Amino acid sequence: MTTKTTERQTWSSKLTYIMTVAGATVGFGATWRFPYLVGENGGGAYVLLFCVAMILIGIPMILVENVIGRRLRVNSIDAFGDKLQDKNISKYWKIIGYMGLLGAFGIMAYYMVLGGWVINYIISLLTGTLDISMPITKDTAKAFYDSSIGNSPMQIALYTFSFVAINYFILAKGIIGGIERSVKYLMPLLFIFLIGMVIRNVTLPGAMEGIIYYLKPDFSKITAKLFIMVLGQVFFALSLGFGVLITLSSYLSKEENLVQTAIITGFTNTIIAVLAGFMIFPSLFSFGIAPNAGPTLVFQSLPIVFSHLWAGTFFAIIFFSLLLIAALTTSLTIYEVIITALQEKLKMRRSKAIALTLGFIFVFGNIPSILGDNIWSNIRLSGKSIFDAFDFVSGNILFLLTALGCAIFVGFVLKDKAKEELSDSPNSTFTNIWFNYVKYVVPVIIIVIFLSNLL
Repeated sequence: MTTKTTERQTWSSKLTYIMTVAGATVGFGATWRFPYLVGENGGGAYVLLFCVAMILIGIPMILVENVIGRRLRVNSIDAFGDKLQDKNISKYWKIIGYMGLLGAFGIMAYYMVLGGWVINYIISLLTGTLDISMPITKDTAKAFYDSSIGNSPMQIALYTFSFVAINYFILAKGIIGGIERSVKYLMPLLFIFLIGMVIRNVTLPGAMEGIIYYLKPDFSKITAKLFIMVLGQVFFALSLGFGVLITLSSYLSKEENLVQTAIITGFTNTIIAVLAGFMIFPSLFSFGIAPNAGPTLVFQSLPIVFSHLWAGTFFAIIFFSLLLIAALTTSLTIYEVIITALQEKLKMRRSKAIALTLGFIFVFGNIPSILGDNIWSNIRLSGKSIFDAFDFVSGNILFLLTALGCAIFVGFVLKDKAKEELSDSPNSTFTNIWFNYVKYVVPVIIIVIFLSNLL
């Protein structure tokens, strides 16, 4: 363990670490999933609960994974090992790390396909295959979606492979030279695109109706079931439960303030998710389009909106480019969880670990997800397509079980060591409140979310 720790690289600065973590947590969860869930579940009520949930479960769990990751500064499997007071930690705790890797495979199996969808829209807008220079109808938007995504598996496979190739090129340059350096440029670009789209859409005629829907909570819609659903979305939005934050914090200097970085991470993710809503809902209401379209909101409803805008094609390209950047900053870090584990557990060369990880997921995850909506549409797993099954198992089972294991590991195994890792003042009021909250309250919250997802 000692050798690995001394040789391990560290982030060049706190800012680059925070930007990388922000990139890891700001993906389709904030830009695709959050807006459509808001639209399906009462607008402002969902937004309010999301902000509360970020404080109740998001930031405490970020700290849990940061403590586990930085303690030994190793991969997300061995992070659950070593000794405490000269007594070995049971090797069975490493099952949590393996579960996280399995969850990472599950999400990447369909996540990269979504990236292929986004590239498909960008290319189609650039070539005029999707012509929104004049207003289009709901039927036109749906027909394009069905023909270019649902019924074009070879085309989507090609675009998905292109997205995988972009990831490969960056990952090959290493955690610092590749991921950190790329995020330095990608995150500011994402913010510029996001702010530009928000300004454009909130100034549309009739946009205020969408803003009111988005920000004004209808308290009658706030139920226990909705709150549990929102708590689950926080796990997805923050990339909790599949080793990302454990892996990224393993490259973090021992001098860095974990509490400060966790708060900034949670705040940044919330801000970007909320801004994504400002980018979408004012424009929907401006043109009288229902906000409750579900997962197809971005891919079927928004092209209609852009077709009504001046320079709509340009703004649509900017919007989908924003989605692609957000997806890329997340996919890089999820891939890295598996790559780092292969390098350190199997002593594998980085180039081989990258090729094996990306190639395996593409063949056994991405391709089945693509074919699951057409050629293999008759294959159903508990009534779900292959694409949806990967989403359900990773997001509703594996991530939550891994997160539960992390909280129990910190509370009942690491104990005082966790408090010492978190703060230079392990007996401070804040540290003790966090520790006891993680030990006794967080596991109960996760179990409630887990059971509600299965019922």
